[in-house]
Amino acid sequence: MPPTTMPSRTETTVRMNEIYCSVQGESTWAGLPCVFIRLARCNLRCRWCDTKYSFYGGENQTIGEILDQVKAIGVPLVEITGGEPLAQKSCVPLAEALIDAGYTVLIETSGSLPINTLPDAVVRIMDLKCPDSDMSEHNDWSNIESLQPDRDEVKFVIASRRDYEWSRDVVRQYNLTERCKAVLFSPVFGEVVPKDIVDWILEDDLHEVRFQLQMHKFIWPPDERGV
Repeated sequence: MPPTTMPSRTETTVRMNEIYCSVQGESTWAGLPCVFIRLARCNLRCRWCDTKYSFYGGENQTIGEILDQVKAIGVPLVEITGGEPLAQKSCVPLAEALIDAGYTVLIETSGSLPINTLPDAVVRIMDLKCPDSDMSEHNDWSNIESLQPDRDEVKFVIASRRDYEWSRDVVRQYNLTERCKAVLFSPVFGEVVPKDIVDWILEDDLHEVRFQLQMHKFIWPPDERGV
């Protein structure tokens, strides 16, 4: 049989959900114009997930086709998101291709899959799952060892006092404020009063934890897509 020719990186196929330009709504990059590449599929089913439409469907696109779309938008900040982007092995060569093309690349991941497969230049925004998500047993705690203290961020999406106390204890147990660039506490939209989380942070002297809101849900209707 003739030798099999492997596809080049730009010919590698990714299962895509959508690509759009908006402002970054979360993390320390909030407020900046950003291209969002939303991949299909997710290995988790968080109770409060707001992107369930990304679990299924989508269309196959080559990395080359995705790069062409990003280039046409003309914004230097790109986030790969989902679903769970690392549920597709082709997420890694996609990130590599974007970095090689000169983009600043963020990846929002649940932390349930290994993050050490990603190139060092990627900013990993790792969303550790709190108990009220019903998915906290899927957290891969070994990922904490792979965090880059000058670059990566850890996010906790909090739905209750129980979630807050769990997050506070994880931050302290793993010394997260020393292990990554930022630790982010964010309320589940509509389930907990944001002021309550702020009060708890101040009461517990979590001086290095950053509170955040999902900015895009205040600019546009909370369930609007493509923003």
